[in-house]
Amino acid sequence: MVGVGKRFGGATILDDIALTVPEGSRTVIVGASGSGKTTLLRLISGFELPDVGTITVHGREVAAPGIAVAAHRRGIGYVAQDGALFPHLTVGQNIAFGLGPALRSGTRLGRRKAVDELLGMVSLTPDFAARRPDELSGGQQQRVALARALARRPRVMLLDEPFSALDAGLRAVTRDIVAATLERAEITTVLVTHDQAEAMSFAHQLAVLRDGHLGQVGSPRELYWRPADLFTARFLGDAVVLPAIIGDGVAQCALGTLPVLPTSLRGTACIMLRPEQIVVEHLDGLGPEATVGSADAPGSCGGACVGRVEAVDFYGPEVQLTVRIDGAAGGTVVHVRHRGTTGTSVGSRVRLTAHGTATAFSSDAQTAAHRHPFPAIKH
Repeated sequence: MVGVGKRFGGATILDDIALTVPEGSRTVIVGASGSGKTTLLRLISGFELPDVGTITVHGREVAAPGIAVAAHRRGIGYVAQDGALFPHLTVGQNIAFGLGPALRSGTRLGRRKAVDELLGMVSLTPDFAARRPDELSGGQQQRVALARALARRPRVMLLDEPFSALDAGLRAVTRDIVAATLERAEITTVLVTHDQAEAMSFAHQLAVLRDGHLGQVGSPRELYWRPADLFTARFLGDAVVLPAIIGDGVAQCALGTLPVLPTSLRGTACIMLRPEQIVVEHLDGLGPEATVGSADAPGSCGGACVGRVEAVDFYGPEVQLTVRIDGAAGGTVVHVRHRGTTGTSVGSRVRLTAHGTATAFSSDAQTAAHRHPFPAIKH
């Protein structure tokens, strides 16, 4: 899509959206509630028409000035957040509803065979065909909705937060099954979500949507470790952001001297590290208990400092420590993760050692990020 825009009344919902989705890939558009994600899917599917711009599906213009291909002629499947199954029909009848006219009007045996094949594609057995939607778990309902969408053999599948109503364990299992199904079928997929962890685990390509504008687009690894701005950095994961002085390839900050990714910035700025890049060592006679920095963090550095733990937040296998660094200008506070929960308490003395390379941003970017923050990251 190129230059796509959409307004409702006087409000601009999407502005100058340009995005290419590689054939056969899974692209995830992630953004906060109200950022325009669902509207973007509705434009691709044909449920809404753009005010400006062009949308092309597999080389065919489906929305452009003077062109408006009907939704049912675009070869696109759509799975909504709630699945939208017909409650008065069985699972088999719901799936059969998506079959083409030839199969719908064919023999009962032909329809049943087609339904059984589709159930198998989403890892459900043929006996599910006789059940009603209210006899299924939330994850099973979403898989049936996907099977119905697959019945038309679409070339593109659109998923509108289909896992958001499921509990955490069921969400992960269902997401994995859906991803595997779409991969086997070689179907180009676009999923929208506000869940950052879901976005990064599902996507081949990730795009950040903010207030109707498309930001950075790239692989999940690239956006996590090489965010283009602090909005993206904070939305896709916890971020340790510190004031710094940038020189040639290094930054001076409360953690010491750290290498930074190539940047034109010099002088006063700020840097970003991921919490897993910071190793914690206890200094109160409890023995060295250190978390290991991420193997994915590029480069290495020798920045280290000492501080005191001011808060400990428990998250099961790990804790988040709030540490005030000794002697830092303004009493710099950082939040770091520590795997293992023994020997960590408020008042503990710790050494923080940074590993990997920091990302530098202008001080103005830090001010803007605080003025328009994304929602807090879910743990």
